[in-house]
Amino acid sequence: MSFRLFEEKHHASIYQKYGRMVPPDEVKELILQYLDKKKGPPHELAVDLGCGTGQNARLLSPHFQKVVGIDVSESQLAEARAVPGFTNITYRTGTAEQLPFPDGSVDLLTAATAAHWFDSEGFLKEASRVLKPRGCIALLGYTDQFYMHYGSCGDRLNHIYPDVKKVLLPYTSRQLAEANSKLQDLYEAIPFPDKERVENIPSKLQMSVRSAVGITESYSMYQTFQRAEPQAAAALLESVTTRLLKEMGVSSLDTMLDVTMHYYCVLACKPQ
Repeated sequence: MSFRLFEEKHHASIYQKYGRMVPPDEVKELILQYLDKKKGPPHELAVDLGCGTGQNARLLSPHFQKVVGIDVSESQLAEARAVPGFTNITYRTGTAEQLPFPDGSVDLLTAATAAHWFDSEGFLKEASRVLKPRGCIALLGYTDQFYMHYGSCGDRLNHIYPDVKKVLLPYTSRQLAEANSKLQDLYEAIPFPDKERVENIPSKLQMSVRSAVGITESYSMYQTFQRAEPQAAAALLESVTTRLLKEMGVSSLDTMLDVTMHYYCVLACKPQ
């Protein structure tokens, strides 16, 4: 079975604002170069699974005749459809285990920070069915190890989120552990002999204190915590905010800090 954790409208809005990072150009180019090498043009159809609010689908849009984003959450898809200017993208409600495409019709199947929620057996069976010969899978994501820097704070900012993870640990699913393993089990289960996993692709970005706190709020384990203990969850966000501002020596939530995170990408090519 697939998991349905991002369907509430409020959570979808938070996720659109904070939770789904836009993959760096290095990851996008890695995927496109892999597809060019293994299959070559034309690039007719890309399908982005667990597309959420459409960040990855929009990155693929200029490189394919058609992109289809699929997600179980209609609230997430409503956020995706609200972004104008991408006329070759369509969004459909559905799962990675039951794809609405004919056999041998898809050039590229992607999933960005989503594949750990899939039922591996069902997804890989469908991937084998819908991909064209030499069509490719690209499953990308990042672990929860990221590093923050501001001015002369040194490493003090990086003590905050490990404390948050300790609080959220009882609400953290085995699927998130799979994401932090860089999809090890899913990688091993891919039946195609031609596969590889690229790790430790650095992504450096700037974000505001507000966004750093918003990322915490967007986490699925935080949302589970919030449903179970709403007052404690609100106090956790307040604590994160207070600690960030104090360590940085600032008062504005719009103050920008530097963040470094590391992506990985599982790549596979269906045999001829």
